[in-house]
Amino acid sequence: MRVVKLNKYSGSTTKMNFHNEVPYLSFRALDKYLWLNNGFTTRLGGVSSGFLSSMNLGFGRGDTEENVVQNHEIIADTMGFLAKDIVATHQTHTTNIRVVTKDDCGKGLYKPRDYENIDGIITNEPGVILAAYFADCVPLYIVDTKNKVIGLSHSGWRGTVGKIGKKTIELMRETFGSKPEDITACIGPSICQKCYEISRDVAKEFTDVFSGNVKDILVDKGNDKYLLDLWRCNQLIFQEAGVLSENIHTTDICTCCNPDTLYSHRGHNGKRGNMAAFLSIKQERFEK
Repeated sequence: MRVVKLNKYSGSTTKMNFHNEVPYLSFRALDKYLWLNNGFTTRLGGVSSGFLSSMNLGFGRGDTEENVVQNHEIIADTMGFLAKDIVATHQTHTTNIRVVTKDDCGKGLYKPRDYENIDGIITNEPGVILAAYFADCVPLYIVDTKNKVIGLSHSGWRGTVGKIGKKTIELMRETFGSKPEDITACIGPSICQKCYEISRDVAKEFTDVFSGNVKDILVDKGNDKYLLDLWRCNQLIFQEAGVLSENIHTTDICTCCNPDTLYSHRGHNGKRGNMAAFLSIKQERFEK
């Protein structure tokens, strides 16, 4: 088996999986649900070249469309689903969430989206593969394990200060009757606090929203520079939404600390590809 090294990685919340020598990460807390498929890609195992080498899943990063589609097909085969069933977000750092169905499968990959400005997607339909894209921002995996409802959201600093995780849960409740106490929430590979420097104006937005937890999330470096802990912010957001603390699982994988294995917008000075988070309810479970 191929060995993929990650810095500061304990393996406590995630594990590295391989199929046909292509690696991807999955959450241990979600792997135990046999009706669920979850994963987060690395930058390894694809066909892209140069600074995009090699599993680039992002259109508009300087890659060919053919490479990006082929990479999606490779990772789909690796994870055990069909690329044609992927439904992709249209990420613009909003807190907009959309309910998606079988009718949306293929949108953002094989056919155009008929929606835009969508950073979160939810469904209760088997065989719909939720996909969101990352290179430092925070992937949020949200699973109602009782009613079999899933959500996947993209949470950069704007999404985090806007509490997209909480808003995703609220839409799951409004649409499908999900209860926070039935939800397992996972905070995926993204930039760690030591690597994430922000300006004073951004820090001000967080001190306003997280006024009771400023010491938990911000370190003052001086000269109007701060270090922000997006992982802790999203933990607090999930707790505020009513998710039980024992059902919140946080990565210890920093995208910026692992430039050889993961893409990082900051770590690669913007010259990078995109990784993807995938989440789905398995089709075969419901056909037996």
